[in-house]
Amino acid sequence: MPIENATLPFDAATASAAYQNALQVIESVEPTVAGAIRSELADQRSSLKLIASENYASPAVLLTMGTWLSDKYAEGTIGHRFYAACQNIDTVEQAAVDHATALFGAPHAYVQPHSGIDANLVAFWAILAQRIELPALENAGAKHVNDLSEADWQQLRRALGDQRALGMSLDAGGHLTHGFRPNISGKMFHQSSYGTDEKTGLLDYEKVRATAKEFRPLILIAGYSAYPRKINFATMREIADEVGAVLMVDMAHFAGLVAGKVFTGDYDPVPHAHVTTTTTHKSLRGPRGGMVLCQPEFADSVDRGCPMVLGGPLGHVMAAKAVALAEARQPAFQTYAQAVADNAVTLAEGLMKRGVRLVTNGTENHLALLDVTSFGLTGRQAESALLDSGIVTNRNAIPRDPNGAWYTSGVRIGTPALTSRGFGAEEFDRVAELIVDVLTATSPNAAASGGASKAKYAIADGVAGKTHSAADEMLAANPLYPGLDLG
Repeated sequence: MPIENATLPFDAATASAAYQNALQVIESVEPTVAGAIRSELADQRSSLKLIASENYASPAVLLTMGTWLSDKYAEGTIGHRFYAACQNIDTVEQAAVDHATALFGAPHAYVQPHSGIDANLVAFWAILAQRIELPALENAGAKHVNDLSEADWQQLRRALGDQRALGMSLDAGGHLTHGFRPNISGKMFHQSSYGTDEKTGLLDYEKVRATAKEFRPLILIAGYSAYPRKINFATMREIADEVGAVLMVDMAHFAGLVAGKVFTGDYDPVPHAHVTTTTTHKSLRGPRGGMVLCQPEFADSVDRGCPMVLGGPLGHVMAAKAVALAEARQPAFQTYAQAVADNAVTLAEGLMKRGVRLVTNGTENHLALLDVTSFGLTGRQAESALLDSGIVTNRNAIPRDPNGAWYTSGVRIGTPALTSRGFGAEEFDRVAELIVDVLTATSPNAAASGGASKAKYAIADGVAGKTHSAADEMLAANPLYPGLDLG
């Protein structure tokens, strides 16, 4: 059964007037930008958005970001700023913190990170500060790392260089920011990975335990961007405790399912992790940004995020986070979060009954990962063909992917955005049908060399247009921001 499209409630007439006036002001200075804003809404209204990491923020969240809170510098923390006249930034940041701690049941929240990678960097350095820097500071008789002598600093640097992080491998569904070499996190730590079972695609906790005991990491990282199952965080905490590691959980993808009480008990990371990071968009449906939740032991170090690794806090985005978190505390958000999970199961089952292979043979969260090799396609070919047909997805590596991280063998899909539009079981089963129709009708093109290109493809005549038309019918019945008129 579909949920109400009013999961993003607003007064259409008031919002329309606000956006029309704002666009007139923008257009008077730079019409190209105003045109792109109008086009973006039109594009999002006319496509089936299945990117698992995207959603639709409410007009209240979006409008909050377009304010003069953007104009204020506010390095430091609430009540302790390095600039004068930050009382209003203090107000909105405190509101965001209060909503975050209440929503997630967290002892401490830090809402300044600009993105997920910033949140992870704050967490990494806070853990290092607490577990590495503080003993070094005490030994040197210093109050802060900046007070260390050059010799003590060099000794500390050598200690930092030997620290280890253990996270889920990229092809198993982990994220680049969990210690992998192309990312700054991979240059901070000596990194190793745990994967998934070759047959089931599921986490094998005993293998994780054995790897942790052998590798002895400072930080055990849990969380994912493309693993379609829940994680038992109580078990992960047991493993971390056994090896003396800090358990850090990146819940950026599934924060909305935690906030909406879909993931509870052993599957709620906040009570079990020492430090939990997240983005505030994705399934949480807020502005683009990051956040860190932590146990009291790490609070002081987390609050040093600016200026440790962050630039000036974005007051307008923190205000939007406060609005989004306030929305997530309403009973309607729990209804929405449960619908996201239920719809993901429906979508996965709809694909599998039509012969599609899914990694782990299903889902327990908001996403599913398709193995498109049975269609003779790469992930890039499948992604492109679906986009041509009005279905927006993203290619993604699958475990032990022979095509690597660029072309891939998989496509990742998710339900948060279309659930926000009111899609339910009937619509998601139809979406599954459309996906299979497009992939079945797509074939790789032969390259000039006589081989098959990993990027080029061809769709049978008429399929893309037919799929667009079918998608348009569902989208018209579940409009995005219904009643919002840009003029």
